[in-house]
Amino acid sequence: MALRSAGLNLTAQRIAILDTVTHRPHSTADDIYRAVTERLGSISHQAVYDTLSTLSERGLLRRIQPSHSPARFETRVGDNHHHLICRTCGDVRDVDCAVHHTPCLTASDDHGFSIDEAEVIYWGICPTCTAADATARG
Repeated sequence: MALRSAGLNLTAQRIAILDTVTHRPHSTADDIYRAVTERLGSISHQAVYDTLSTLSERGLLRRIQPSHSPARFETRVGDNHHHLICRTCGDVRDVDCAVHHTPCLTASDDHGFSIDEAEVIYWGICPTCTAADATARG
């Protein structure tokens, strides 16, 4: 199991949190807290935050922090993918990096840094919200 591979003990809280993020990618800590509470019955907000932090530090989760949004978590790690976020409903989708090469890792001036990751967020309006807006306008 991934938890053991990361040197972590298997606990009901860790398993529930990791499973929740696996099945509900891009969830906020509050979303995860509610889902885990339904599953386990009782867990503190602090336990959820601490576990999310530990799982992120160990490379089992990726934490993203879009502007004007709470942090979100996902299990898709290590592939330098990006995100597309709807400005209206907040839907978050994964977007793979450019095919065949990673131009996003080539900065115009790297200032001597050895760049190994780029966080790109594309913002727009999803098809559902676009259709709803068109319907509302008649």
